[in-house]
Amino acid sequence: MGFLFFETLERSALSPELRTGILTGGLGAYTTFSTFSLETLVLFENGEAIKAFAYMFSSLFLCVAAAFMGAWVARSI
Repeated sequence: MGFLFFETLERSALSPELRTGILTGGLGAYTTFSTFSLETLVLFENGEAIKAFAYMFSSLFLCVAAAFMGAWVARSI
C-alpha cells in the first residue's frame, strides 16, 4: 500500500482523499482487522498469551514496515 500510495501521489488526477479511500478500501478487501482481532482473542482464550503477543507485534510491526518500505521504493523510482 505504501508503494501504491506514494507512486500515485504525483501521477494521479484523483484527489488525495479519493486515492486514499480507493487504496485503503481495495487493499483492505484482502485482509481484515476483524479477523486479526478474532485470531488474537482465540489465542488468548486458549492460554497462548505469548503466541498472541508475538502475533500482534509481528503483524502490526511488519505491516507498518512494509508500508514504509513501499513508500521508500516509490520515492526512489
